[in-house]
Amino acid sequence: MPIRTNMAPKSKSNADDALKSFISRDPNGRYTFSSERDSKTTEICNGRKEDLADCIMLQMNARRLFESMQEQGFFCALPSDPEQTHMECKPLPK
Repeated sequence: MPIRTNMAPKSKSNADDALKSFISRDPNGRYTFSSERDSKTTEICNGRKEDLADCIMLQMNARRLFESMQEQGFFCALPSDPEQTHMECKPLPK
């Protein structure tokens, strides 16, 4: 079971700040995120194994989170396994 660290604030800029703060703890880490269709919140986790993941819930839809992760220098894509529906993000080489 993932560890939930906090629930991020509701405003867009606060959600962006919460995401930046979360990523700053491990800027070279791999992240996954997922949400229900049309949801206004998205869970993002750092870590490959579900039981060891550090997660937060952001007041940001998945599309906006995808864009924000790209702005932070990450490449995000669906996993190669068609059974998986989350997005995986890894840092782009600098």
